[in-house]
Amino acid sequence: MSKLKLSLAIGDYDRNRPVIDGRVSIDGVDPRVMTLSPEEMFFRAMRHEAFDVCELSLSSFVLRVSRGDNPYVGIPVFLSRAFRHASVIVHRNSGIETPADLRGKRVGIPEWQLTANVWTRAFLRDDFGVEATDIHWLRGGIEDPGRVEKLKLDLPDNLIIEDIPQDRSLNDMLNNGEIDAFIGPRAPSCFTIDNPNLRWLFKDPTQAALESYSKTKIFPIMHLLGVRRSLAEENPWLPVALQKAFTQSKALAEAALADTSATKVTLPFVEEQLRRVHTHMGKDFWSYGAAENAHVLKYFLHQHHAQHLSKRVVEMEELFHPSTLEGFKI
Repeated sequence: MSKLKLSLAIGDYDRNRPVIDGRVSIDGVDPRVMTLSPEEMFFRAMRHEAFDVCELSLSSFVLRVSRGDNPYVGIPVFLSRAFRHASVIVHRNSGIETPADLRGKRVGIPEWQLTANVWTRAFLRDDFGVEATDIHWLRGGIEDPGRVEKLKLDLPDNLIIEDIPQDRSLNDMLNNGEIDAFIGPRAPSCFTIDNPNLRWLFKDPTQAALESYSKTKIFPIMHLLGVRRSLAEENPWLPVALQKAFTQSKALAEAALADTSATKVTLPFVEEQLRRVHTHMGKDFWSYGAAENAHVLKYFLHQHHAQHLSKRVVEMEELFHPSTLEGFKI
């Protein structure tokens, strides 16, 4: 039987690389792999349904599920996860020293519905009492003028969200002090070690994230894997085949990271950092699977609704193909 020829758009991460280079095969599939940036993948998937299988923004995905028009069905493979305490960057002349100081400030964001921004607004509210309505939001491209929301939103009038001029970027406005702070998944290019005007809100974002994890046991999910719904209906074996392959791929990446005879990443202190993560978060800190991440997903789904993105609280089981919610045992 010939294999399915499918387009596959994913990020070039260590946990994906065994699928990308063919060390891990996908049962029954001949993939045409494209390694793309999140911005390109998500825009093309959500605006044009461009790929058969692709990495997707959790926030955009949930929004489409809540509307009942999602062309993809999810697989509980979480290709990107990140604590977002390092996502808040402030200008030194802003007067912002603590999270509470964000109230009344002008804060730039690339899009309201970005997953990273949902998580950041969630911890600002829950941990520091800063409501989204306390902030004057300015929306636009980080580097390129003219960025727009990928999906149409219906936000309440008490949120102050202003689109920046079409010929401006948030990078320039932050560097010039025209906005007080920035929140987003990608730091603006002006945020460099030799720029004295900018700093993280949290002096030690890693410590702030670990303190948050110790209380909540939440390691935020950013992206999941999706497969075109029509393909999953025609080939009900496909979602589990994808889940199996990407789980195997991650296992190979984790084994390589733990092999410190010669570090596999171009960064010092990998062994020490990995031990620190295992100490605080356990060995399976980057888990795949719906049941294993139920508390993370349910929290996000409630936050997504509370932030006026999904019209209702989406149930976790609505996100994923039913076949991926259980597995065989020997």
